[in-house]
Amino acid sequence: MHSTLARIASALLVSTALAGAAHAETVRWARASDALTLDPHSQNQGVTHNFNHHIYETLLDRDTDGNLQPRLATEWSVKADDPTVWVFKLREGVKFHDGADFTAEDVVFSLDRARSEGSNMKQLHAEVKEVVAIDDHTVEVRMVGPSPLYPNNITNTFIMDKGWSEANNVVEVQDFAAGETNHAVLNTNGTGPYRLQSREVDVRSVLAAFQDHWAETKPAVTEIVYLPIADNATRIAALLSGDVDIVQDVPVQDIERLSSTAGFKVETGPENRIIYFGYRFGEEPLKSSNIKDSNPFNNPLVLEAMHLVLDRDAIKRVVMRGQSVPAGVATPPFVNGWTAELDAYPAPNVERAKELLAEAGYPDGFTVTLDTPNNRYVNDEAVSTAYVGMLGQIGIKVTLASRPVAEHSPIILANQSDFYLLGWGVPTFDSAYIFNDLVHSKTDKHGTYNVGLYTNPELDAKIVSLGTETDLDKRNATIAEIWKTVQEDRVLLPVHNQVLAYAMKDNITLAVHPENQPLMTDVAFD
Repeated sequence: MHSTLARIASALLVSTALAGAAHAETVRWARASDALTLDPHSQNQGVTHNFNHHIYETLLDRDTDGNLQPRLATEWSVKADDPTVWVFKLREGVKFHDGADFTAEDVVFSLDRARSEGSNMKQLHAEVKEVVAIDDHTVEVRMVGPSPLYPNNITNTFIMDKGWSEANNVVEVQDFAAGETNHAVLNTNGTGPYRLQSREVDVRSVLAAFQDHWAETKPAVTEIVYLPIADNATRIAALLSGDVDIVQDVPVQDIERLSSTAGFKVETGPENRIIYFGYRFGEEPLKSSNIKDSNPFNNPLVLEAMHLVLDRDAIKRVVMRGQSVPAGVATPPFVNGWTAELDAYPAPNVERAKELLAEAGYPDGFTVTLDTPNNRYVNDEAVSTAYVGMLGQIGIKVTLASRPVAEHSPIILANQSDFYLLGWGVPTFDSAYIFNDLVHSKTDKHGTYNVGLYTNPELDAKIVSLGTETDLDKRNATIAEIWKTVQEDRVLLPVHNQVLAYAMKDNITLAVHPENQPLMTDVAFD
């Protein structure tokens, strides 16, 4: 503990000294956690993507209103004579940070790498059959069938330099779950607006503006000092003392205080992210439970009891201080497929939950361990703690295992949790993104975050069909059918959609991003 605090203090002292010597364009940006890796195709995780978006770029991006916009691709369209082919026209004159030219071969290499077996991004490219360079600035992505929504899938797929990757032996994606490392984990070569200057994992990273970046408008921020500070009080104290300029993860209990403190302001807005609990399915007994002859989570009556005892409104009022939107379905309202009917949730009913548990054969409840991150989502550990107390009312005795997200993620990806809390953003703004990762059976292309190992072959076929269905009415009808089954089977236990808060010095303007991926290129100084 003392060593961690000392490292934070040291990082703050160094960043403060730098800021004193630098111009006003230096921004010290604090978050609750660090990027898990800099290998751009290793982890499909929001904090990691947010950091990497400053260094690497994607073909397309979204603005703060959620609209697709050009980035490394200037145009995209379905090929006139073949509806199974997407054609991307690439931006000319783009340079990588080492001076190499950006060409179509880099896009082919990167999309192939992103859809390779070891990539955590492969499910987004499951319908891709082949990626072909037509010329230096034209790429065709040939699909297994018509895929009208494919451009929505590529806003977090970063483009790497093929030559640099081959020279540094990073053609293969880092195996994060196995603890593997490679050159791309700590070193970068992107086309983005900032270059990596230094990196000390979980302590401090420095990015400097890339002077040869293609954008005509240069960012006001010329240097970023990125400071992961896990402790809420320390993070806010650093802002108030002037040691940091922007805090992205503002604890809900500090919003009102910061908003009324001279010299600071807070921007708030809804995030396109659902927070939910998940559980292990299957006939095998749970490793962390005292029930050794069955899996309680395999009984729908148990899942219904857990659903009925979850008091979402109390979590909003007490834990989140009003900064959440309680949810009855595991998708944010931003997303195609969401309906108010799906999102309805019942009032808590402890007595009925007890009856259901008894009917299921567990009148005295059971024990289980809940795995939760403690520095990834807004009040994540507190949300889990509250639910532990609610479950205790019906005899489900939960041991809370709280960890930093860097330790939580490998457990999740290895399907080693009986019961867990997770959040899921939806950058495609479409339900298929949720189904592909969280609901589809775990395969080489789907179900990457299907931690509970739920399986339903009939549902799998419907999920796969969404990737190539061109009749949007028929596609939406299939989405509704899938959600109906997901809700009936209680595959996921939604809690709420997050509301974001960014705090900053009052001479800085930075709007809340619906994907919680603000870029320091968007910062304006008064």
